[in-house]
Amino acid sequence: MILDAALVVLAVAAVVATVRVVVGPTDADRVLAVDLGFVVLLAALALLALRLGAPALLDLVLVGTLVGFLATVALARLAARRSG
Repeated sequence: MILDAALVVLAVAAVVATVRVVVGPTDADRVLAVDLGFVVLLAALALLALRLGAPALLDLVLVGTLVGFLATVALARLAARRSG
């Protein structure tokens, strides 16, 4: 029950992040929204791993966090280069 509610909250956060990617006035806003969307996706995957009892999905979450960190650094450098 609580996991279902948490998944609904994450779905709302994903919608908000998607809107920010589309509407965001600056590139920095869009980069931040993409990063938020990725974190929400990983959190939802972790919750699904708990709900389904599939610990193998947690390995995917671990790899995703490492990839997400590198992508955030790359996108931040790109946004900094484009803005100035």
